[in-house]
Amino acid sequence: MAAMYSGIHLKLKSPQTPWEDKLKLARFAWVSNQCLLPNKEQVLLDWCTHALTGWYSQKVEFSQNVLEGLWFYLDNLLHSRKLHSFLKQGKTVSLRLNMAQLLLDRLQECARVGPKSVVCVSTILSVCQGLLSSPALSSVFTTKYELIVDLLAKLCSLACRELQQPLLTEPPMSESVTSQDEVMTKCLQPQPTNDLDSSQIEPIIENSPDQPELDANKSPPKPKENIRSAHLFEVLLQVLSCYLSVQRQQANPNRVFTMVTNQLIQPLILLRHLLTSGEFTPSHTHLRLRQQHSRDIRIKIDSILQLALFPSEHLTSYKEELLPSKEDSGKRGPGGAKGPLKPVSAILSKLSAWGYCEPPLHYAVKSNTLPLLFKLFLESYTKGRGSEEAHRMLCFYFLTRLVPALEVCLDGRSLSPASAEQPVSVSTGQKSPPLPLCSPESWSLALLAVESLLSQALSADIYNVAADRIRHEEVQLKFYRAFGQMLFNQAQPSIPAWYRCLKTLLSLNHLILEPDLEQLLSSAWVHSECMDTRVQRARQLMVCSLLQTYTKLRQLPRLFSELLSVICQLALDDLRPLLLSESVSASLRTCLLDTPASQGLEICSLVLESIRGYILPGLVREEREAEKMEIDGGGNDKGENKEMKVDLEREDASMKLFSLSHLLHVVLFSLKTLDSASPLPIVRQSQGLMEVMQQVAKELLHLLSTEKTAGKANTSSVKGTPRKGKNNVDLKESEKVSLWEQRTQEAALLLRYTWVEVDTLFSIHCSKYTSLQTAPASETEGGAPVLTHINSLLSGEIVPACLQPSRRPMSCLLLKLLTLQQMKKVLLDTSLLSEPSTAAPLNTAAQFILAESELEASLDGEQVWDGQIASVNAGSYHVAHWYLVTSNLPLIAPHLSEEDVGCVADMLVNSLLSRQTGGGKDPQPGCLTVSLISSQLIQSPVLAELPSLFSATMSSLTQRIISVLKSGHVPKVCPTLVKLPEKGMSAHREAIVEDILASSKSGEAFVLLTDTQSKDLVDILQILTNLNPDGMNSEDLSSIFLLLFFMLTSTSSQLDQVDPPGSGDDALFLLKLLGVMTCLLEGRNFQSVLKLIHGGTLLQASVSSLLWHSDTGRFRATGSSQWLDFIKAVQSFIRSLVQLIIVRNSSVRLNLDQFASYLTSKEMAKAQIVASSSAVVDKPDPGASILSLHLLLASLTSFSQAMASNMGRSKPMDQTLTQMLTRTTASLGPAVESVLKPQTVSQSVIQPASILGQAFVVEVVTVMLHCELSTHSVDDENKQNDTRPTLSHMTLYQGFCRQIFKEISCAHRPLDFLVSSLHFLSAFYKAVQRTRGEREEEQGKEKKAGKDLDELYMQILQNVHRLLAASWLSENDVCELEPAVQELLRHLVEKSTTGQFNLLLLLIREGLVTGKLRAGNYREVLSAAIITKLLSCCQLPEPCAKALWLIAPQIISAMVFLVKSSTQDVSLTLPFTVPTVTSMTSLLRQGEGLITNPHHVILVLGALQLVPLHHLTPSVYQSAFLAVHEALFAIIQCHPQVMLNAAPSFLNVFYRLVASIMQEGRQRGDSDTDGDVYLQCSRLIERMYSHIAATAESFTTLSAFMVAQYVTELQKVTLRPDVKLHLTEGIYRILDLCVEQDIKFLTAGLQMGVREVFNELYSSYTHYHKAQRQGEDKYTV
Repeated sequence: MAAMYSGIHLKLKSPQTPWEDKLKLARFAWVSNQCLLPNKEQVLLDWCTHALTGWYSQKVEFSQNVLEGLWFYLDNLLHSRKLHSFLKQGKTVSLRLNMAQLLLDRLQECARVGPKSVVCVSTILSVCQGLLSSPALSSVFTTKYELIVDLLAKLCSLACRELQQPLLTEPPMSESVTSQDEVMTKCLQPQPTNDLDSSQIEPIIENSPDQPELDANKSPPKPKENIRSAHLFEVLLQVLSCYLSVQRQQANPNRVFTMVTNQLIQPLILLRHLLTSGEFTPSHTHLRLRQQHSRDIRIKIDSILQLALFPSEHLTSYKEELLPSKEDSGKRGPGGAKGPLKPVSAILSKLSAWGYCEPPLHYAVKSNTLPLLFKLFLESYTKGRGSEEAHRMLCFYFLTRLVPALEVCLDGRSLSPASAEQPVSVSTGQKSPPLPLCSPESWSLALLAVESLLSQALSADIYNVAADRIRHEEVQLKFYRAFGQMLFNQAQPSIPAWYRCLKTLLSLNHLILEPDLEQLLSSAWVHSECMDTRVQRARQLMVCSLLQTYTKLRQLPRLFSELLSVICQLALDDLRPLLLSESVSASLRTCLLDTPASQGLEICSLVLESIRGYILPGLVREEREAEKMEIDGGGNDKGENKEMKVDLEREDASMKLFSLSHLLHVVLFSLKTLDSASPLPIVRQSQGLMEVMQQVAKELLHLLSTEKTAGKANTSSVKGTPRKGKNNVDLKESEKVSLWEQRTQEAALLLRYTWVEVDTLFSIHCSKYTSLQTAPASETEGGAPVLTHINSLLSGEIVPACLQPSRRPMSCLLLKLLTLQQMKKVLLDTSLLSEPSTAAPLNTAAQFILAESELEASLDGEQVWDGQIASVNAGSYHVAHWYLVTSNLPLIAPHLSEEDVGCVADMLVNSLLSRQTGGGKDPQPGCLTVSLISSQLIQSPVLAELPSLFSATMSSLTQRIISVLKSGHVPKVCPTLVKLPEKGMSAHREAIVEDILASSKSGEAFVLLTDTQSKDLVDILQILTNLNPDGMNSEDLSSIFLLLFFMLTSTSSQLDQVDPPGSGDDALFLLKLLGVMTCLLEGRNFQSVLKLIHGGTLLQASVSSLLWHSDTGRFRATGSSQWLDFIKAVQSFIRSLVQLIIVRNSSVRLNLDQFASYLTSKEMAKAQIVASSSAVVDKPDPGASILSLHLLLASLTSFSQAMASNMGRSKPMDQTLTQMLTRTTASLGPAVESVLKPQTVSQSVIQPASILGQAFVVEVVTVMLHCELSTHSVDDENKQNDTRPTLSHMTLYQGFCRQIFKEISCAHRPLDFLVSSLHFLSAFYKAVQRTRGEREEEQGKEKKAGKDLDELYMQILQNVHRLLAASWLSENDVCELEPAVQELLRHLVEKSTTGQFNLLLLLIREGLVTGKLRAGNYREVLSAAIITKLLSCCQLPEPCAKALWLIAPQIISAMVFLVKSSTQDVSLTLPFTVPTVTSMTSLLRQGEGLITNPHHVILVLGALQLVPLHHLTPSVYQSAFLAVHEALFAIIQCHPQVMLNAAPSFLNVFYRLVASIMQEGRQRGDSDTDGDVYLQCSRLIERMYSHIAATAESFTTLSAFMVAQYVTELQKVTLRPDVKLHLTEGIYRILDLCVEQDIKFLTAGLQMGVREVFNELYSSYTHYHKAQRQGEDKYTV
């Protein structure tokens, strides 16, 4: 061995040994156990590192292959298990210190040379990873802080190079840019800000066309580089973790700060920016960089920067640099600052330096980093020792230093690169000017950074308005005001972030923007021209925030005063968005409800004053100027220019007039209406407002009528003096004039309509108010004022017909609304309705509103309307008109003629058919289309309450069905179809019945339909499914049902047509048809159908026609799932019709005997045998035969099932049904047995039962068993003490039971088979129980029978337990199996003995063991928990119930331990924890009054405290939330006595629910697709608050504590409005329990920010809920 040692060692050291042999020897020495070298690990490591350092220092020479081999050898050594086990034993191995510098040099070479480096980069990275994987080996870097810093810097540079390569070498792609924009926005907003969503993100990074390409001449990286890149980021994450631990161990924070700012900050922030911007970029997918990996790296970088740049030791240095001497006097320590002299300047100089990244990325990296630095600064220094206010001011001054780094100046000008204070660049001589801030890209970046900075300042609450004013001379207010002035001077209304910055400033303090309020309203609201969706969204949020702010200040009239001055000053433009969009209108409505009534009326008065003071005089003055020009003879060019100027001014005035009219309309429609309790001054103010509004509307209409008269006179005068080219000019001038006139007309009509609506509402609800809608005596001589007003509207006296309102859609709609309002007044006057002269005006008004000609043109194209009256135009008028008609149908339908009602019905049906043809796509939320309105109408109960329209709709559908049938191919003459009229087919119903009978007997179809015609009929059937059959009269119901039944028996598809494969399949069509007919059977007037045709005939005809379809191969192309749905539809139809015959006692024996005879006839019996054999023997078409058999068995089964379920109604009925059941069961037995026999065909065995499906066969046998049991029970009652017959097919049932035991849990089985098997086991156990008594009496073998029953009982329990524990069952599968398992358990325990029940309890106890859960076998434990839950819901015999509730506390304790164990693994939340909590809840519910010890209930609360509720997917969160909530609800509802002692524990669990829904229900943006989940949970929270308030005696002392918890959580997040609404309503119930002392305690004890949230909450509580509750208490006895 010594020779071996000396030989290898000498050969490794010998210069004569070739290096290739040395490398082989070293590998052998490491691998071989025969080579015993003292300290072998250290020797071989030293040899390898010495060789490598020697080659790089040029002391040793060998080939490139040897060099790569040495690196691979070193890598293998460092990653070998042998070395790591050696180190784990406590032995030491050291590396040469120069190895660290060698690796650093190689990494620098890789970063400089790239993939053409001497040694593969992945090998170098793997060596680094191996070194850092062990503390002993990593000491080569960690012992010297500068080395680990250098290593991290090199790896960051290498990673940046990898990330930048695809960005700089690939052509720019819009998708990439978009994804970068989104991620950049997220990066610039490290903390969640209020009311932000993804729709507000704008483009911020674009690659310029002249962007330099790096490595353009190099070949693309090889595929193996993908692996290298992924490995690079793994090593980088490891190095970051290692460095972070080393940095924490450094004793000198100044040294760390210097090293990080000099060497690390630039590569770190560049890497972070590239990771953020490329997280979702398709071009980065080749790096194989997972999102989680990227996030981990960014988190590490943030930690490094925070610990290095902002340690607590540097607080004094930051104070010295940031705080003015006045601020910092007396705050410094005695020894002065111990940290860096100017840390902020050092950081910002590194950020602003050039050279560490490409010039196009420089500003993006800087703007990305500044908000991050502010976030880290806030986290480090907001809280700490000393004055909290001093820390806030320090953060503010840091903010003031960050803003200039964005190169924006608060005097409103952007700093040029020359004038900006630029620090010295790191790389001297390299100057790259930054992007000028006038470009939209850099403005987007700047505004995004500014928004993030301001949002963080707002959320950190560093701005205390009072402290700033009293102690700091409003330094913050001046700074933010300069911010606001900069935003207005350098306005960027095309960038969403600009609006969000304004919104954040408004949230900080409304006084910031108060001096520039007029400019704010002008630039950001009234005159904002950008129509981009994201910009409009941001603008609307800003406007909503503005309205809410001034509402809280009770200064809404002042805001509207400024708004009106802005509107009236400048010219408006048609291209601008509406002044009040849908979201702004909704916000304004909410704000006006919070505003005192006097202020709302004041706003309306301001609007009317603006119209009278600015708009009307302008229109009249311009009219006079136009007349003067005509009189002066302005035929020259100067006159024409003046005329054009006047027209433009009129158009501008008319647009302003309409904006003000719309504003007044929205405000008045949002105010609270007057009532008899309204104060008299408010009533008088409202009366005066209505008078002024009436006068303004009259003046406008008078202006229009006089203008039209003057226009006619001017036209006639012009015709007398013809000029060259005047014809064309006249046309253009007339068009211009008509434009402003029609706008003015729209405004006048909108004002009048608003006035009429509001005046009517006031007069109805307030007795003190006097309506102004009275007519002069001259107008009322001929009739009532209302009728006169209707006639004047329709005749054009109010709005002259010469203005042609039809040219402007809004005018048409407003006229219809005015007419409808007058109709309502007439209908409210009962005395007027009784007069004969009233009908004619009402009919005329209804026809005018309907406008039949307009309805016919409504389906030309799918229009969209947002529901706002101001947005009605030619592109949305038809939708608005149809909405007006459908929403007022109960009013106008009685006054329409039959033809008009038919027009509405046709329109309804046409729009629904067009919706189905077009794919049924719904518009955006909040928008309407004609088809959507029609769909909502047909599904509403309103249609059934309008008999005329409902009948007309049925006639329209019948007409379309007949037209499709007539267009089909008729192979055989059908006289009824030829004679059938399209309308009024009641006279031909008998003929249709004859055709149905003839077709069912002959088995031939009268009509052959193409695929297109079948689809048309399916669309019509879809409409019929939405109609309520109870709304059909007898004639309509009988006509449509017979027509549909004719389609069932007498139509078929054309098999010889040239259509796609499967298009001739009838199953889908017949499935829909059977579904509609089944619904019609439930109609209350269906008896009219049975008067025309017997129920038995319907049953026989339907089955015979379906069998004919099957025999002729019409179902060959049907898929398996579609075929099963079809079979279920057939069974449902037969069951419903048989049930109808039995319930209505409609010739029961005659009808059922007819159908039973048909099914059990000898011919049918032969068909069964032939079908079962032809399925495997007959080669031509075995599929058709097996489908026919399937149909026949399904018909027999459903027929028998319907009869068996109706047993016990009466003795005569039972006798009739028993006879029928005996016949059907006798027919089913041979059929099932023939199906179960295997058949041999072509030397292969085929099982027909497998073709029909196991589930179906089991279901058939189960029905057989039920039928025999039903007849058995009837026979028992009749015979009483006589001997009872046994079951005729008992052998078959026993065979099925054995087979089910073999297959039910052994492997994956279809769910329908499992359900049907469980149903069979329930019926079979019941049958065995009944027949056991017979065996006892007849055979005298009581012990054997009891033993057999016990054995069956145990077998069923074991199989159910194994089934529920099966790993292939999903959570949804288990939920679907639970009803069947519960039914089975109910039958098992219904008459079980104590011994049998003890077996069940033993199975449960053995299953609820924590050891099985820890061993990973949670499914077995879950099975026992589910059985426990289902068992607790069963009705138990008294001995069994006592036994269960005696052991229930032990079961609850076991489940509590199981829940606590499972919560340690979050992945078990949905599959195990939630079902187990649900089982405990069931025990608590059913154990009301039976679980007497409150300790066991408190144990459940302890388990609920640990259920995971955070970091879950929405579906899992919803399940966990519901489980915990239902458990709490069961406790508070069923165990109120526990609340006296366990209220704190209960509230702790409930607080977890509240905190979780606040966290999950916060505003996330438009990408939130799971809103319904959190909305449902918030409703449950509200309900629980109500129940807690109802049990006030348990929670009175804790109510203040609950409110404090709520506001503390609320202060942390910005909730979605819908979620917040429910939570607020819930906490109001708890505030009801708080006494005055509690309120004082909360006001004094809460922290500053939380206190403000509480004050706002309590203010809204006092304003809304408390006032309402006190009003209700007045009427409470």
